[in-house]
Amino acid sequence: MEQRWQMQVAKNKLSEVIELALQDGPQVITSRGQDKAVVLSFAEYRRLTAPKGGLVDFFRDSPLVGANLDLERSSETGREISL
Repeated sequence: MEQRWQMQVAKNKLSEVIELALQDGPQVITSRGQDKAVVLSFAEYRRLTAPKGGLVDFFRDSPLVGANLDLERSSETGREISL
């Protein structure tokens, strides 16, 4: 369950805030009545920042699926430049 901590209290009780983040979930840090930061477990951070699917999923979900793109590589060697 999410709990809110005033910044000064959270600084004084950082170990407790971290332990609660590990056991109970994200802990919200406030300053002057406004939410400023969240302390969460590293496992939860990894879950939230992990890529959603692989490369195949990325291309399968692309808005260009079904577009008739010409993916042939040009055989031209470049342009001529006179020096």
